[in-house]
Amino acid sequence: MNIALLHYSSPPVVGGVESVLAHHARLLTNAGHRVVILSGRGEVFDERIPVRILPRLDSRHAEVIEVKTALDGGICTPEFDNLKNRIKSELLNELDTFDVLAAHNVASLHKNLPLTAALHEAMKLPNFPRVILWHHDLAWTTPRYRAELYKGHPWNLLRSNWKGATQVVVSELRRRELAELIGIPKESIHVIPNGVDLDAFYKFEKRTTQLVEELNLKSADPLFLLPVRLTPRKNIEQALRILAELRNHFLHAMLLVTGPQGPHNPANLLYKNNLFELRNQLNLQGSAHFLAESTSEFLPDAVIADFYRLADALLLPSREEGFGIPMIEAAFSHIPIFCADIPALRELGNDDVNYFDPDEAPQMVAKQIIQKLETEAASRWARRARHSYTWEQVHALHIAPLIQEMLA
Repeated sequence: MNIALLHYSSPPVVGGVESVLAHHARLLTNAGHRVVILSGRGEVFDERIPVRILPRLDSRHAEVIEVKTALDGGICTPEFDNLKNRIKSELLNELDTFDVLAAHNVASLHKNLPLTAALHEAMKLPNFPRVILWHHDLAWTTPRYRAELYKGHPWNLLRSNWKGATQVVVSELRRRELAELIGIPKESIHVIPNGVDLDAFYKFEKRTTQLVEELNLKSADPLFLLPVRLTPRKNIEQALRILAELRNHFLHAMLLVTGPQGPHNPANLLYKNNLFELRNQLNLQGSAHFLAESTSEFLPDAVIADFYRLADALLLPSREEGFGIPMIEAAFSHIPIFCADIPALRELGNDDVNYFDPDEAPQMVAKQIIQKLETEAASRWARRARHSYTWEQVHALHIAPLIQEMLA
């Protein structure tokens, strides 16, 4: 599908909507669509995504500012129509091969009302792309803008229902405001939240990103980290059995074991193979991940640190430890710790972590973990945020279905 995204400006101009525009463009491009950005100011930020600069789309263009100055005083001058017509002609020239146009804030704010009016007229013409009006802010519901808004045309374009347009807002609050403002059922308005680029926020290493995608770790809910070598004293089989019980409650729970096979004992190869066999017996394929299967290379500390940031909890069922570095790393990463009640780990954690007997029945350990994760608000919110408000999830849950709806 050919999709155009429209706003007053685009990156590298800094702004909330500009950032959203860039993320939408990348997500849609990654999904196989042909995407072009139309803006009054900006530059190419991704070689796959053309940016077409039409200067009169810019809210700061000299002609736009001149017209807006008069409009802010309640006067619609003849130059308004002249500018509107020039912008309308430019939009029609640019959009003749597109299927969908997503206009961000153009029908919401009064920053460039000639553009608003031009789009309103253009979308009524035959063969114009289907229009999505994407509302981040609403001028008519924002008190600080009231002095600049008046009855009649063109200000009423910002509080009228544009026939044939698909309405999108970024929150339930905006949905209620828009429904009341333009007099349509709120159920007819799509709510598509903004998101966060998890990889960029965490500053993941390139290798981390590759492994996360390969193992689909972002879909884990929750993700348990076990950063140990594959040796019997680490009691990894207990972690697998606990995971199997956890998945009766958390359907998408995953376990990530980061270490390679222990290097000093030939019996560790047999132990590794036994772990893989147990995973199959417990039907944990795709949910219990051993990085030893994905790579034989040394993973630097920076990559392991990335996994701590991604994980929801540390699971450490060791039968024997001399110290317990993972507990300190988990503490620095602010994730809860569930570990075996053995002397070295008890000495480190005191009463600040969650202990279990390394031979405890897996269902009892799982019950303890579930109770802790479900009662801690920070843990619940962290998991919910990761599965609702990353850009990948926003696209999968909201943007992709909307585009499919437009196709239909």
